[in-house]
Amino acid sequence: MGKVAKALTAIEVGRLEEPGYHAVGTVPGLYLQVTPGGAKSWVMRVKVGAKRREIGLGPYPAVKLAQAHEKARQTRDQIAAGVDPIERKRALLSEMLAKQALEMTFEQAARGYMEKMSKEWKNEKHGQQWANTLETYAYPTIGRLNVKDIASHHVMKVLTPIWETKTETATRVRSRIEKVLGWAKAEGYRSGENPAAWRGNLMDRLANPSKVKKVKNHPAVLVGEAGAFLRDLRQHQGMGALALEFTMLTAARSGEVRGATWAEIDMVAKVWTVPKERMKAGKEHRVPLSDAAVKLLKGLPRMDGTELVFPAVRGGELSDATMSQLMRRMGYKDAKGRVCVPHGLRSTFRDWAGERTSYQGDVIEAALAHARGDKTEAAYFRSDLFDKRRRLMADWAAFVERVEVSADNVVAMRAGA
Repeated sequence: MGKVAKALTAIEVGRLEEPGYHAVGTVPGLYLQVTPGGAKSWVMRVKVGAKRREIGLGPYPAVKLAQAHEKARQTRDQIAAGVDPIERKRALLSEMLAKQALEMTFEQAARGYMEKMSKEWKNEKHGQQWANTLETYAYPTIGRLNVKDIASHHVMKVLTPIWETKTETATRVRSRIEKVLGWAKAEGYRSGENPAAWRGNLMDRLANPSKVKKVKNHPAVLVGEAGAFLRDLRQHQGMGALALEFTMLTAARSGEVRGATWAEIDMVAKVWTVPKERMKAGKEHRVPLSDAAVKLLKGLPRMDGTELVFPAVRGGELSDATMSQLMRRMGYKDAKGRVCVPHGLRSTFRDWAGERTSYQGDVIEAALAHARGDKTEAAYFRSDLFDKRRRLMADWAAFVERVEVSADNVVAMRAGA
């Protein structure tokens, strides 16, 4: 043990101003360091094994003299026990940083997973749906939790409130949580079983989706009122009305119509080819255009700066709300008294084709771009039945040109009538 300097009092320590190291006594090797700028701090100058060490014990006067004495004694005790305080501090810091590197919240993990998958998803809209569902249903409950701490009861807390009321959405949320946690495990942020897995886990705690899922039928214009609807629709001005008419004539989904570009339209061949990236089934879909649909397209104005067939007034894609609000104002209702929506026009077409024509179901389903339910059947069913569908769409266009019901009856079905 080195020579112990004269023990200084707290007042004497406070008077030390000259730059350098000042031994303060009581504990060998304890010094007050004063820098040329006047800053002061406690330092232990001691030999650890074969190495000379300067071990900082904190700033003065935040660390008072008595506290410096105690820290110095603890440091000497560690050295006597064979511990290098500096190496121990480095090891503890490294351990802390390693743990922090593995700290990741569910929201951070979800964003990491979505960034990774963004190049594989078929379109930007799919990624937005992912983000929206997790932000709405998962983040409020588990967004700030560390992924390594998430257990089944956390997932249940997310799913239970919506499992029976929004079953389809809930199943998607469950699947997306499972994928995010799977990614987190692969990246080393968690271990163990996936608490969002269905088989052998949540399937024993939640009702089978097929048992609770309620089939959602979109309110559709009655077949007998299709002609009256088109007649009334043509009384409205604006791109929303034109897009809605084109939706009806093609039996397409409103999103496919709103995103249609002139490059997809062949006016000579009278064909609209929707690329697979914009199709729900992920497969290119050819739509035969009736004379009425072609006439509508020829009458459309072209907007500078966009290739969209039905652009919004301020540019960009027409919103779904524009078409929905128009139908709401028109007031047509389905058999249950619900106000009809754009997607319901596909059901109107389906009902007409099934009830009032002799076209085969395969032709009708192909016109609606429905995916084949059976994988084996889909593998062998390679034709899109285009020629038959062209005749079908021509017959549909001719049908909706006729008004089957009286004006009085139509008004009676309107909202507020």
